[in-house]
Amino acid sequence: MIESEMEISEDLVRHLLREQHPDLADLPIREVAGGWGNQMWRLGDELAVRMQRMDTSPELQLKERRWLPMLAARLPLPIPVPVRDGAPSERFPKIWTVMTWVEGTPLDHGSITRGDHAAETLSEFLRALHVEAPADAPTASDFGAHPKDCADGFEHFFEAVAPADLADEIRAVWAEAVAAPRWQGPPVWVHGDLHPANVVVADGTLAGVVDFGALVAGDPAWDLAAAWLLLPAGGAARFFDSYAQADEAAVRRARGLAAMRSLFLMSMGRNGDHGLPGGKPNWGPAGRSALDRVLKGPWGCPRP
Repeated sequence: MIESEMEISEDLVRHLLREQHPDLADLPIREVAGGWGNQMWRLGDELAVRMQRMDTSPELQLKERRWLPMLAARLPLPIPVPVRDGAPSERFPKIWTVMTWVEGTPLDHGSITRGDHAAETLSEFLRALHVEAPADAPTASDFGAHPKDCADGFEHFFEAVAPADLADEIRAVWAEAVAAPRWQGPPVWVHGDLHPANVVVADGTLAGVVDFGALVAGDPAWDLAAAWLLLPAGGAARFFDSYAQADEAAVRRARGLAAMRSLFLMSMGRNGDHGLPGGKPNWGPAGRSALDRVLKGPWGCPRP
């Protein structure tokens, strides 16, 4: 078994806690379904253990440890906050982190029924997040970049799962994004990976945001794509009216990125249907629904 496929069991999690954080070791532990780069274990009522699994580098968790406590203090939705560090050991040669638990149901297993409320909640969250990042904030060549710098990723997902009858429409949306001017402002904090598995819902609306492994300083359009990826039909129009900081170029970039991310979700869904490692069968329908919203127009439906 290769290291990235290491089995993580309740016994292992409890052993690591007893070894490094014995005051937490007797709390109830139960596995949380889902996860790819990391596996989550609920620890008592208020905590979770984030175990590095498929991620080959510790950098993503180290990034969360450094920056999330600072961001959480000014964000209007709950996010996970690291509270204890776990070091590599003989039984588990990777890092792990104890974090606060964000209550709610992941959107890929739930639904938004209060669309207007969710649109305004998302816009409020992103307005608070999208402030100029410090000079030493993390950067990346993919997440947070201009769509034209992500052409390889788009082509990969397009060739894998784009429906033939929608191919021309998808390419047209992507071409508009690639042709749009770059973000002219300073790099801002960007979650970078806002899709249905990385937000939680309660009472029919958004209740929290999780998994900040892709956190970067970059183009906010990466997060604005969530208007189509997360919100029901019509939600994009309400979101952009409330966000009120996106010009036409940002909307074009965001819509193209939403098309690419929809294809990514569809690809993961197909992998799940075929029983491939990391596949998520329920992501396929979510991706196709998001793609349909993207292709209906900039606002996910005819704008009122």
